[in-house]
Amino acid sequence: MYVLAHLSDPHLGPMPEARITEFVGKRFFGLMNWIGARRRRFGEATLTPLIEDILAQAPDHVCVTGDLVNVSLPAEFDTAATFLSSLGEPANVSVVPGNHDTYVRSTMHYHLEHWAPFLAGDVAHPDTPLDVESFPFVRRRGPVAVVGVSTAIPTNIFLASGEVGPHQLDRLRAQLLTLRQEGRFRAVMIHHPPVGKRPFFRDLRDSAAFRAVLAETGAELVMHGHEHRACLGEIPGADGPIPVVGVPSASAGPNAEKGAGAYYLYRISGTAGDWRCEMEVRGYAPGDSAVRLRSSRILTGKDADR
Repeated sequence: MYVLAHLSDPHLGPMPEARITEFVGKRFFGLMNWIGARRRRFGEATLTPLIEDILAQAPDHVCVTGDLVNVSLPAEFDTAATFLSSLGEPANVSVVPGNHDTYVRSTMHYHLEHWAPFLAGDVAHPDTPLDVESFPFVRRRGPVAVVGVSTAIPTNIFLASGEVGPHQLDRLRAQLLTLRQEGRFRAVMIHHPPVGKRPFFRDLRDSAAFRAVLAETGAELVMHGHEHRACLGEIPGADGPIPVVGVPSASAGPNAEKGAGAYYLYRISGTAGDWRCEMEVRGYAPGDSAVRLRSSRILTGKDADR
């Protein structure tokens, strides 16, 4: 059995000190959001017990689906790199960026520079700098292949939308077909949800094109964040329905409006054509400040809960 852990949207605080000139344009509104609400909703007091529980469960690999920072100040990326290191060795932790990780154009490459060991695919040379052309990355781990897709693009004020882009979609198609031939369990990481309806300013712009690629190639699991709430959908795939799973914010407290803070474990067993994936929800619940197992369901397999 191979075990993946999935968490997202920690929005790590506190906000670092910065020059007032750095809080212009979109960052100003992000700072107001932090001061007005986000710093009270997300915090170390709720995130730390969740991380301790992840480490106690000892998953084989940890997947983080974006929004580690808040307004993309340079110092935030160092904090996020330390956070990723606390989850495990870079070979055992993968991350994709979210819209807050490319909040402004001037720092849109900072996550590539500061989080490189957690973004490097199997074929990446340690001396080769990552860039946007490196996505999607593939990390083969036992029977599982983790495929990291970036939807993070700088956007205008009040926009939190994302885009995969034609280059990534072409690479993704080829990668998923190759991994299918290898008989791997293909676990796709993406920040923006590729299914469901939401306002245009928060949507994945080319979600239909992304779904079309997966319908052609198949995959076994898609993990996302962005919504700060539990989400479960599916994409019709070449080998059957593909579960699409979103997690609440890892930093949210027990009584958070969009859902109590949580992370998910995926217990994967079987072989190509006969995979079984059981999902466990671990985290808080309304009125309960203890991190514990909350529910489980079978996503893939003949006993899958549909």
